[in-house]
Amino acid sequence: MGSPMIAAMESKGTLGQFLTPLDYIIFFTCLLITAGSIFYGHSIKGKIKAGHAHVLEHLLMGRTLTLPMFVATMVATWYGGIFGVTEIAFTSGVYNFLTQGVFWYLTYIVFAFFMVDRIAAYHSVTLPELVSKMFGPTAGRVAAVFNFFNVLPVAYTLSLGLFLQLLTGWSLLTSVSVGTVLVCTYSIMGGFRSDVFSDIVQFFVMCAAVFFVVAFSYATVGDWTFLKNNLPATHFEPMGGHGLATTMVWGLIAFATLVDPNFYQKCFAAKNPQTAKKGIFIATLIWFCFDICTTLGAMYARAMIPAADPKQSYLLYALQVLPNGFRGFFLAGIVAIVISTLDSYLIIASQSVSYDLVPKHWRENINIHRLSTVMVGLLAIGLSMVFDGSIKDVWKTLGSYSAGCLLLPMFCGFFLPGVVSERGFIVSTVLGAIAITYWRFAELTGFWQEVDEIYIGLVMTFVGIMVIRAFEQFRGDPSRQAKHADSL
Repeated sequence: MGSPMIAAMESKGTLGQFLTPLDYIIFFTCLLITAGSIFYGHSIKGKIKAGHAHVLEHLLMGRTLTLPMFVATMVATWYGGIFGVTEIAFTSGVYNFLTQGVFWYLTYIVFAFFMVDRIAAYHSVTLPELVSKMFGPTAGRVAAVFNFFNVLPVAYTLSLGLFLQLLTGWSLLTSVSVGTVLVCTYSIMGGFRSDVFSDIVQFFVMCAAVFFVVAFSYATVGDWTFLKNNLPATHFEPMGGHGLATTMVWGLIAFATLVDPNFYQKCFAAKNPQTAKKGIFIATLIWFCFDICTTLGAMYARAMIPAADPKQSYLLYALQVLPNGFRGFFLAGIVAIVISTLDSYLIIASQSVSYDLVPKHWRENINIHRLSTVMVGLLAIGLSMVFDGSIKDVWKTLGSYSAGCLLLPMFCGFFLPGVVSERGFIVSTVLGAIAITYWRFAELTGFWQEVDEIYIGLVMTFVGIMVIRAFEQFRGDPSRQAKHADSL
């Protein structure tokens, strides 16, 4: 089943050649509505001018996040790497649904059941502050450094840059720079509240956009049988032709959600733990549907334009399968997906500097928070060029450090209090980071080439925990964490 328009699909070109005046009208209307929501959020922040309450408003919306807001901002924040997800689905099919979907759903459920109440008990503003209360102040600063690089929005500046490059024909550097500067501007102005209000609009636009791609593909191109007849058999295998070890790396990266500052930020901002728990379950159902749509859409793209650049294929395919008007709405959805994540990560990365790493008396200076947002944006622009446009490489590299270094110490902190001291936390995380860095750049041969750096990080982090614990028990050192756990 097909049509002459579909049969003539091209694998190259800028976005402008596919757009009509109606598409531009709808696209800019969606952007204007989003901008209006940002200004509205900024206008109702209240009249708090200084002090801790002002900072709490800027960073966590004063801990007043309701269930609908929680769901909207959580869902919208999680898909900024749309081009990375669809790149994996384009090259490997349903493997994307396993590695970027199922593994993550399991983690979300674990987080809701076992983490939310424990997080709430610490009454923290940021993840590193929670680590400080759990292990000690030096451990908190170390966590802030890991936290910073974990949420540095390189993948999302790249995503926005790739979109603008296709839309305008600009160079990647120019596109990344312009997009990041615009997002930085409104993030500085409105803080977390403006982020949440924009996410509400972006949530509806992005979900509808990816659904339309699948619906029109089914109606115009063909059903599941068409995909079976036009895609490699490995596209329908759960592991997509990849080995078990490679697949499980994504599972470990997914479990980095347990130390992901975005999840913590939303839970810290929620009105109460029950709101956070319900919100995570509802968001997981929406993510499930969203992942089905993006995976199928990218598979249709592979079937129709197999010679396309995997990073751009989904976008180019959608613009050719959608009718007039819907193309503009789809582009607005893509922008919503990327920006809703980029602004959240900008705010959280800047918090690592302006709240967790600076002297405490600077925390209440709102200009420090704004300045750190600018610094984060500039650094993300620079690093986006280092990864040469590969969003998947960004995820894998930064995700390896987060999961490989922080996961085990934090797990012990929540579920085995007293096992890891502040000294143990610092030594184990630093040791894991050194091991991951060495493994990434070492010239490996034979079997060792198949061993991913995340496994090495986990092993060395575990070794660090055990060695320091044995050393402290031998010396009879008390555990700082055990003392704090008793006081909670």
